[in-house]
Amino acid sequence: MPSRLILTDVGKSFVMHLRGGVTIPVISGVSFSIDAGECVVLGGPSGIGKSSILKMIYGNYGVEAGQIICACESGKLIDIASADARTIHALRRRTLGYVSQFLRVVPRVSALDVVAEPLAAQGASHEEARRRAAELLARLNLPEALWDLPPATFSGGEQQRVNIARGFITDHAILLLDEPTASLDAQNRAVVIDLIAEKKKAGVAMLGIFHDKDVREVVADRVIDVATFSRRSNAA
Repeated sequence: MPSRLILTDVGKSFVMHLRGGVTIPVISGVSFSIDAGECVVLGGPSGIGKSSILKMIYGNYGVEAGQIICACESGKLIDIASADARTIHALRRRTLGYVSQFLRVVPRVSALDVVAEPLAAQGASHEEARRRAAELLARLNLPEALWDLPPATFSGGEQQRVNIARGFITDHAILLLDEPTASLDAQNRAVVIDLIAEKKKAGVAMLGIFHDKDVREVVADRVIDVATFSRRSNAA
């Protein structure tokens, strides 16, 4: 299958301005690709640079070195490392999805509309987007009594289910998963595993972080050891 995402010699450091400009090395030489229909997992201990890789791909962190090539549905190749903000925004709307560990929402917007919003932004009608949102929230066992309430009032596990539904509702060709099962019980972890399997079958390329060993072993087609790219590890 064709590669959807290609990283070549990607590197990242952080400059600590409050500590006199000290440079903290993170990773260097990160090179791998992800094919359509594949779920690749970033492995290694906490603090090794896994989340930094996801954030560079999504455009939240700048890229110090290398290229991150994203293949759009049109066939156009875009280097995220050098793309401007407008291009990144367009990629997020059409090609590049993200499920983070934390739900960031507009106050007073209902859970149903929070989940429906990304699909509506892709052109679905308001009714269709809300229908799909309701299906996902029900599948993730979020009580219907909560759907019209703002998720800021929910528990951590309930917020994470809203977050997962919001991330999986669209048909993005690439999906980044940052600990999507971290706050979930066994029943809802199983739902997420099924959702990932469905995305793989649909040809979505996924890159994830899963500290839950049981989940990782089920969903991963490959595990990439980030320690091999870590400047901290190599310097130790």
